[in-house]
Amino acid sequence: MANAVPHWRPPWLHLPRESRALLEWLRQPEVGELSHWPNGQGMPVLVIPGFGQSAKSTAALRRLLQTQGFVTSDWQQGRNMGLKPGMTGALLALIDELHARHQQPVALVGWSLGGVIARELARKQPEPVAHVISLGSPLAGPQTTTLDTLFRAINRKAGPRPGHDPVRYAPPPVPCTAIYTRSDGIVNWRASREPDAPNTENIEVRGSHLGLGFNPDVWHAICHRLSPATRQMPYSKP
Repeated sequence: MANAVPHWRPPWLHLPRESRALLEWLRQPEVGELSHWPNGQGMPVLVIPGFGQSAKSTAALRRLLQTQGFVTSDWQQGRNMGLKPGMTGALLALIDELHARHQQPVALVGWSLGGVIARELARKQPEPVAHVISLGSPLAGPQTTTLDTLFRAINRKAGPRPGHDPVRYAPPPVPCTAIYTRSDGIVNWRASREPDAPNTENIEVRGSHLGLGFNPDVWHAICHRLSPATRQMPYSKP
């Protein structure tokens, strides 16, 4: 079967290294450096947090994107404990609202589970979506994560989990960029890469899973892929 999900195991050996996230949080780009980064030119970006997290976890990322000329929005659904009844409709309506307000397609950026949700939203409603960027997301299914047991316990009655079906491993019909780190202690890095397709791309960075949302290398990659001035260019690290 095309895009069949391999049996990638959760990265238990890397899990202790997630403690690096605190040190990574302290690493910030210098103001002068930001002046050379691509500008968003008013592009709307909807940012979706990871499992167990709220919009507070993506505040630094959204501030950085605002500084670089993007117009950001949080997902307005509180803490992300998985898709609950009514959430998909509310998020699709939010994308439509942002699309109408800014008169241009919306980019979706999702951290971990947020990236899986972003892909499913783009699959259901691709017309108003410009690009999907996932950060360390279990695209090949939650069985590739060290948090799968906790997720299943919380979402026992929530129905099918996004990304678990091999069909959902295939990318939605919009440009998709996966940003991943090989030392990820939450998601097997192989499972967080987009499958090869004409509309997919994978960008590797250094760091932890829990630090992806405030990793300057991730920030730069997002700006580069979404900026109208650079989105068609091959990505090059700063």
